[in-house]
Amino acid sequence: MLMETPDEMLATAAAQGDRAAFATLVGRHYDRIHGLAWRLTGAKAEAEDLTQDICAALPAKLRNWRGEAKFTTWLYRVVVNAAHDLRRRQATRSRAAQGWGDWEIARQDEIAVQAEAADWLAQAMTALSPELRDTVALVLGEEMTQAEAGVVLGVSEGTIAWRMSEVKKRLRAMAKEEAK
Repeated sequence: MLMETPDEMLATAAAQGDRAAFATLVGRHYDRIHGLAWRLTGAKAEAEDLTQDICAALPAKLRNWRGEAKFTTWLYRVVVNAAHDLRRRQATRSRAAQGWGDWEIARQDEIAVQAEAADWLAQAMTALSPELRDTVALVLGEEMTQAEAGVVLGVSEGTIAWRMSEVKKRLRAMAKEEAK
């Protein structure tokens, strides 16, 4: 019976403490959360950790869900915000770690080797700004319309269209540069 219940009703019930409704929501959307987290982070391990963190925090976050948008739109925003928070924490740690001597140099070398091992598209995506990466992850990865992606990211549909055009231009330039 719960499997046929709309997300919005499940979210309302879960926000009020209904564990079965929460379990159904997580089961229904776990792969979607993980997929978007992977596209936003570009790394499987980070995506898995981020997905677990999101699911653990979801009961508290659901208490703030007002039902003004589709549940999936709200959930995408939660994932995007969590990815942004992760990036900020990583940047802070990176700045704090600079200058730690040989250990830090070795760690940075290992990170560089791992980054080189990733496929070309993953590397190209990480070279994009967070705004462009988020846009691509939603439009291409999640197959959202530009209007839907605009709602999730809080920008206009025209901004999403411009960002997608910019992504195509930058990817072409990267491919051309590598071909030289």
